[in-house]
Amino acid sequence: MDREPAARLRERAGNPLRGPGPLLFGILNVTPDSFSDGGDYPNPETAARRAEVLLDEGADVVDVGGESTRPGSDPVTEEEELRRVVPVVRKILKARPETVVSVDTYRARSAEAALEAGARIINDVTALRGDPRMARLVADAGCPVVLMHMLGEPKTMQREPHYEDVVREVRDFLAGRAEHAISAGVDAGNIILDPGIGFGKTLGHNLALIRHLEAIVDLGFPVLLGASRKRFIGTITGAEEAKNRVFGTVATTVLGYERGASLFRVHDVRANREALAVAGSILSA
Repeated sequence: MDREPAARLRERAGNPLRGPGPLLFGILNVTPDSFSDGGDYPNPETAARRAEVLLDEGADVVDVGGESTRPGSDPVTEEEELRRVVPVVRKILKARPETVVSVDTYRARSAEAALEAGARIINDVTALRGDPRMARLVADAGCPVVLMHMLGEPKTMQREPHYEDVVREVRDFLAGRAEHAISAGVDAGNIILDPGIGFGKTLGHNLALIRHLEAIVDLGFPVLLGASRKRFIGTITGAEEAKNRVFGTVATTVLGYERGASLFRVHDVRANREALAVAGSILSA
């Protein structure tokens, strides 16, 4: 990242997530093949309208993704990701300039273009392993970055994933990636950890991670939980269609909040916002 773009991004630097929680990342996948909403928002206009719905329902962040990372998915080219994501970021911010936009990417060039377009958060499913330039980019930009655990890669991650102790291994991985980010110059206050529910995990692994989420919270960084509409919920409830897994998602959000998570990446913002409001009132009573 050259000095001039870095200087421009630094002018917008600062963590927009600081303040009272919990906070909701509204999911906006501008892909043809995401597991739940693939193909629903095929152009910047429909995507921007969906972003406005998410914001009106109470989303604190709109999280834009241009490459599906569902199990078995293939990567797209960098050029295709840029073509999908950057116009959407611009369109959202033209309609709602105050919106905090996160971009779900592991490519430094895509991240830089999104930040230049006005995004303020990078959500990296590889925890800065996918592109050796990414750590320096987010350090120079001074933006928050989500570091997620994933076993393997999307194409193969659900082929018999195995751990000796999933909670310990995911916690240790995230602690190591946080240390790597800090050593690369990322402000510790800009680091968010995500256990990667569904990314190389069986039903039992997912349940154990949510049940023992405090092990990751105890590392001292904000924790983002992204369990929305995922397959393990359907396995438990029998809901084969991802869009019918709202109630199960709400259960994971409330239990995750009770265990210390403060950020939640969800498709159904209103349902999760209302559940968190009630849970928060009960826990603080």
